[in-house]
This record gives sequence, structure tokens and C-alpha cells, in this order.
Amino acid sequence: MMFNVTVIKAKDIIKNGIKIMIFLIFLFLFQRLLTSSKKGKIEIPKIIEEESLIGCLEETIPAIKQANSSSEENLKKEIENINPLNLVVGMQLDAMNHLKLKQISDLQETIEENQTIQQEEIQVEQAQTGLPTQVLESNVPSKFTNEYNGVKIKNETKYQLTEEMLTPNISVNNQNVLIFHTHTCESYTPSENFQYQQTGTYRTTDFNYNVVRVGTELTNQLISYGYKVIHDNTYHDYPAYSGSYDRSLTTVENLLKEHTDTDVVIDLHRDAIGDYSYAPTVQIGEEQAAQMMFVIGTDGGGLEHPNWNQNLKFAVKVQEKANELYPGLFKPIILRNSRYNQHLTKAACIIEVGATGNTMEQCLNSMKYLSKVMSEVMK
Repeated sequence: MMFNVTVIKAKDIIKNGIKIMIFLIFLFLFQRLLTSSKKGKIEIPKIIEEESLIGCLEETIPAIKQANSSSEENLKKEIENINPLNLVVGMQLDAMNHLKLKQISDLQETIEENQTIQQEEIQVEQAQTGLPTQVLESNVPSKFTNEYNGVKIKNETKYQLTEEMLTPNISVNNQNVLIFHTHTCESYTPSENFQYQQTGTYRTTDFNYNVVRVGTELTNQLISYGYKVIHDNTYHDYPAYSGSYDRSLTTVENLLKEHTDTDVVIDLHRDAIGDYSYAPTVQIGEEQAAQMMFVIGTDGGGLEHPNWNQNLKFAVKVQEKANELYPGLFKPIILRNSRYNQHLTKAACIIEVGATGNTMEQCLNSMKYLSKVMSEVMK
């Protein structure tokens, strides 16, 4: 960087000196012309005969000559002191810093665009109620161990669930709803309108065709009911699947630091059952929607989780209302020993939307009905 700055300064001095000299020459010529015109004749003086322009400049403005000499000496010293390795490393660091600044700029633009979308009135088709509902036949049986007011629970933990533990006497701060995806790349069976290039078995990094697209639909629907939604689309399972929950934990912790008044945190997934013909579906009126399922974690695996019973109560409350409006929209709640990062708030949950056999259209329909249910629960 010093090499470049030295050269530029020398050139600037020469350039400015030439400008001054030309100005002085024209001034001198003009004065002579005026003098000659008064005497009745015009003579063009021979200003530069034996000396070159540079010589004249150096004689007229001694500082330029000194600057030139000094810049040449400095240039030689800079060239002698240049370490090729340091030069290459410096160029690489400059390029990396430029790239980092560009990434930060792009990220800021994306955040601003998302904030703009949040503030705009989004036109969506909200779900109707009072429609006939029927669960369609599937090849995976529905199993459960407990039931509360029609809400079925499959308890895979050591806890003995009591009526008090299942009673949905919970209220939540509904100012914010946080949606994210631990398994961001989970996708569905391609359909005519949703063909995509797979980057894994029923997986894609394209947000238009994986669960992020489902999360976007849920976001837009909830916004239409007046809720403020934070939808994070960070990759947590790509390029590596292992460690997804550790990475999503960091994401959610950072988001909750900024949005401290958030209770409802939804980790939106797709059912990972390996039977690719499995497509749990419910017919609601004239359209089909993918069935959904709550997965609630506990401290059964040994990790601290004081909120697990509150999380379960919230899931029961939502599913109780869903059974009232759209019977069969949800499969039985699964209660497990793993924590799933749900210890961070009192209304955290995993919602699995459909399975590999479902289409994107069916899953988008599900978000319409889920949003209607949540709007009734979070009044």
C-alpha cells in the first residue's frame, strides 16, 4: 500500500506543477500581447527554446524537482523492501476483507427486505371453518398411550402423565412467533408445480422446495392475523447433518436475545419416516392437507429442561382447538426424552408437517389451517 501512495503523490505534484506552469506561460503571453498591442505591433515571445518543459518546470518550481528526486529514491527503497510473500498475503487479506464486507452488506440488505415484508400487508387466503373433514387412509398406524379431551399422546418417556400435567392451563405472550428449521433441507414428493433438483434423498437446499417454503407460508398466514413473525432460514443441516441441533440452538439463542418477549418458538420439520410412500393426509372441504404432529421433548435424557411440561400443555391446547375446528389435522403428540432445544421458552415445540410422500401443495394447505387454529388459541 505504501508503494502505491508514494507514486500517486509524485504524479499529483508533477501534474499540479504543469498546470501552474502552463497558467504562468499563458499569463506571460497575455501580458506581452497586451504590451505589444499598445506599441502597435504584436510579437510572440520565444519562451521555450533551449529548455525542455520539464526543465522549465524544474527551474520555475524547484519543489517539483525535489519531489521527483525524492519520489524516485522512495520508490527504489519501497521496491527493495517489498517481500513477495507479504505482498501476496496482503493482497489475499484485502480480497477476503472486501468479500466479508460484501457478505455483511448482502446480509443487511436481506434483513431489511425481510423487515419490509413484515411491515407490508400480505394478501393470503385464510382458512374457513365448518368444513367437512376426513382423515385419508395411510399405511402407518396411529398409536398413542394417553388421551386428554380427545387429544392423543404417545408417551415415550418414563413420566407418568397425570390429568394436571395435560391440562392446557397456559397463557403465552403472543407478540412474537419465532419459526426456524433445524433440518432446513427436508423436502417432499415433487409435484407438477414443485419440481426440484435433489441435494439428498428428499432433500434440497432450494428454499422454494423445502420446509423453509412451508415456514414462509406459515409466516405469511400468521402475519395476516396480526402477529409479528420472525422466520429464520439458516441452514443447520447443510453441508453436515450431524450437529444440526447444536447449530440451531445457537441460532435460536441469538434470536431470543433480540426478541426477548417471545414465548412461541416453532421448529418446523417434515416427518422423517423412511417409508417414502407414507403421506398422512386429511381432506378438508375440497382440498387435501398434510397431517401434522407435535414432538415435545423432556429432560428424560439428562439435560436440564424446566419448561417441558409447559411446552406439552401448549401443544395440547393447540391440538385441542384443532380437533374442534379440523378433526384429524394432527396425529398424536409424541413425548420424548430428548430436549430438542425446547428448554429456551415455555411454548417451544417441533411441528412435523407431512412426510416424504406428501406434496408441497398439501403442506402449504396445512399452514392455512394451522394458522387459523393458532389465531384462536393465542387471542
